[in-house]
Amino acid sequence: MSSFSSSAFVATDTPARYISRLCKHFAHKIAVSFDEQQGHIEFGAGLATLKAEDQGLRLQVESASSEDLQRLQDVVASHFERFAWQEALTLDWQPNAIR
Repeated sequence: MSSFSSSAFVATDTPARYISRLCKHFAHKIAVSFDEQQGHIEFGAGLATLKAEDQGLRLQVESASSEDLQRLQDVVASHFERFAWQEALTLDWQPNAIR
């Protein structure tokens, strides 16, 4: 599906909380699925995947175009950073190898 992908990692003791908050927020308008370990948010422009890891949360966005990828990065980051204000967490997106 996608030829453009990027990911970001944030160190946090509560990755499940952020997975839940982001997925519940977007579930009001688009398809999502999630549990305490992972979440999938299906945007019209692509897919966002959230995954709890030992030291924090990994977020990945995938899209068919670089413009849509940038848009997804901006949307996911702005919402995540709003929910993570108490920990002052920010996302630093890094491009993934093209599959």
